[in-house]
Amino acid sequence: MMQRTAAITGANSGIGFEITSQLLREGWRVFGMDIATDRLDALHAGHPDAFSFARCDVSDPDSVQEGFLQIQRSSPYLDALICSAGVLRTAPLMSMSMAEFDHVIAVNTRGPLLCAQAAHGLLQRNASETVPSRIVMLSSVAAIRPKVGGGAYAASKAALSRLVRVMAVEMGPEHIRVNAVAPATVDTPMIQRVASTADAAGYKASGNSPLGRVSSAAEVAGVVQFLLSPASDYINGATIPVDGGTTAAYVPS
Repeated sequence: MMQRTAAITGANSGIGFEITSQLLREGWRVFGMDIATDRLDALHAGHPDAFSFARCDVSDPDSVQEGFLQIQRSSPYLDALICSAGVLRTAPLMSMSMAEFDHVIAVNTRGPLLCAQAAHGLLQRNASETVPSRIVMLSSVAAIRPKVGGGAYAASKAALSRLVRVMAVEMGPEHIRVNAVAPATVDTPMIQRVASTADAAGYKASGNSPLGRVSSAAEVAGVVQFLLSPASDYINGATIPVDGGTTAAYVPS
């Protein structure tokens, strides 16, 4: 049996780093991509034959093309693409600069589409009716329930979830499954950074779910692993909330 291979954007931190680590433990060959790579050297040292990485800015088409060309030089196929790279910028929409707005859309919406386009041929090569290839996008519960102060982020993730639905239908006949996960607040460095500066924008993280806590990156990565497994073969075009019930019903304050 051929070793399963995955490309993961945003692999240097948070959920992307956790997914990368989990897949390596399961014996996958993983190609990590991120604009920052300070944590990836250690992963490569621990898994020299199974992990390699490249600096990649998913908002830059040339950078994405070069990143996937590097993958193609090492492997003739991909079994999975996981798009975890993302940014969160908070500001009231009426005062948000267009540069900031465009950056959020470029990274969170256009970036995953660019990566899917670049990976498409590699994903087709190893896909079959019995063993489909997979694309998993990191959306957000903001796509389901937007927040004041986070309008640009919510729009970027809502658009991504709609792209997932259309890509799933377009690529279904090619034996490629396309789905998304939609976490609420996750204990990651990105959320920790934003929490210290977001109050001025009127933005607040979702905080504890009805289960009494926020999720860990490992819990989100577990759902991604499910979507990479044969157990999810008939799931296509879905955005799955991973939020402990945060968006299930309104809780009056």
